Amino acid sequence: MYDFLNINFLKDLKYFFYKVILFSLFLTSSAYSQDLQPEDGYKLISQNLIKAKNHMVVAAHPAAVSAGIEMLRENGSAVDAAIATQLVLNLVEPQSSGIGGGAFLMYLDGKTKELLTYDGRETAPAEATEKLFLTSEGESMKFYDAAIGGRSVGVPGTLALLERAHKAHGRLPWKRLFQPAIAIANNGFPASTRLINSLKGKRKKRIQTHKASADYFFPSGKTLRPGDVIKNTIFAETLSKIANHGAQVFYQGEIAKDIITEVVSNNRNPGKLKLSDLKNYKVIKRKPICHTYRKYKVCGMPPPSSGAISIGQILGILENFNLPKLGPDSIDSWHIIIEAGKLAFADRALYIADSDFVPVPISALLDKSYLSERAKLINLSSSISVPAMAGALPQKIKSSYIPDSSIGRPGTSHISIIDKEGNAVSMTTTIEGAFGSQIMVRGFLLNSELTDFSFLPKIDGKLVANRVQPGKRPRSSMSPTMVFDREGNLILIIGSPGGSRIISYVAQTLIAVLDWSLDIQTAINLGHVVNRNTDTEIELETKAITFTKPLIKRGHKIRQRNLNSGLHVIAIDKENLYGAADPRREGKAQGD
Repeated sequence: MYDFLNINFLKDLKYFFYKVILFSLFLTSSAYSQDLQPEDGYKLISQNLIKAKNHMVVAAHPAAVSAGIEMLRENGSAVDAAIATQLVLNLVEPQSSGIGGGAFLMYLDGKTKELLTYDGRETAPAEATEKLFLTSEGESMKFYDAAIGGRSVGVPGTLALLERAHKAHGRLPWKRLFQPAIAIANNGFPASTRLINSLKGKRKKRIQTHKASADYFFPSGKTLRPGDVIKNTIFAETLSKIANHGAQVFYQGEIAKDIITEVVSNNRNPGKLKLSDLKNYKVIKRKPICHTYRKYKVCGMPPPSSGAISIGQILGILENFNLPKLGPDSIDSWHIIIEAGKLAFADRALYIADSDFVPVPISALLDKSYLSERAKLINLSSSISVPAMAGALPQKIKSSYIPDSSIGRPGTSHISIIDKEGNAVSMTTTIEGAFGSQIMVRGFLLNSELTDFSFLPKIDGKLVANRVQPGKRPRSSMSPTMVFDREGNLILIIGSPGGSRIISYVAQTLIAVLDWSLDIQTAINLGHVVNRNTDTEIELETKAITFTKPLIKRGHKIRQRNLNSGLHVIAIDKENLYGAADPRREGKAQGD
């Protein structure tokens, strides 16, 4: 650990001021980031481990899962099922994802064992500058002043990603994949309790700032009740156009024009998006990041996602401790996990951004020797003070940047799928904060993804790696992940919503399965303990609450709260498929 008294005065002073700057940044960010959840209406429900032989879909709503299963039963591929699932989620879970947002997709070819990743992350408009979220006085905008309206809208990537993946890995006709969502949009669906509860409080006023959104979610000014039937015929027409003519009508046709009109003419907060931004959008196929954890290989998304690197760092640090022996009931286990999270998030804030704009030292950050040194900072009897400092990498790749304060807003969904040929999809999809920018166009909501950038381009005279730049993709925490055994066999498909907490949700579930040998449903059900280099958050209504006092004794500052993850996991062995959905949401696992 860093010791203030054991270094010389000049270094001591430099370190002190660096900590002051970091602490002030995290205080600034905590006003809007620490308390946000993906949606309101948190409630634990009963979920059971599901077993199947041939194929499996796990997603955030039963209707979406049914659409995916329908495609698999027609001999569709895992990608076909993912597309149908996502389109229905756009309807029944509009607060979380949709074609107005972005996504990351991991795909495993069951025959060749090739693992691919598709980056459908939103991009900043060509006219965006690093001052996008600065006031006229040069100060950071308040979060919701930036997020609500057109300013926060990035170029949507989800639909382009789905089309690209379908052309490469689909079996069923493109048009067929749209039929379940179109039917539901025309016939209507019952509003879920979670959706209705997400429309309450301050969020109601924000949604009502945009007429189309207000008319849809509050018809005739009335508040919907759980079970009320919602129809979205406008969205059905939108989907029909895309089904018949492909994604180009979204990016270049009348739909594109309507998107631009709503963004740039927004009375509250006009944005910079242009037709050329939509026309020029590209899905990027990237090389997955894979690292070993004990006897397993864990693979995830590369930058602009921070998921694979940060999860890899957490696991790489934990590899230096005997977690399997300690087990899930040990306070030492959770103390070590918390500390590893602090260190990983410290590195994340400094080093990780869109690698097409910023050199990200991936290998150095995941180097076993480096992580072993980071692990030595963990003291079993006391906690590392926050914010922890980023680690010092070799001089040749020393960062010229300064850590930023952007943490990531929670409004996301995750889909895990495997088909009968062993083709697998792990896709995390988002419109950023709940209901995105609150702008509805042709029946779907537009993202607020640009708020994942650092609002401040410079801090103390140094550039922030994750600052706004034209065409850049904001850093993400989305962590679609696949795990393989020593023989290279796929054993886990996993991911979650939850903003930057996604990293902790996924990492802790991996630990529970790989180290503690828990089945995936039991692993998901464990109470969350999260630290993002700030306060330690402990989930209410779970056994994790019992860790509060022992952790306080070790110096942790504790916040007890609901932690609304949406972990959706598939486990694979030689005989069966096992599916598990998060009890904190209304999702479902289903297979045949």
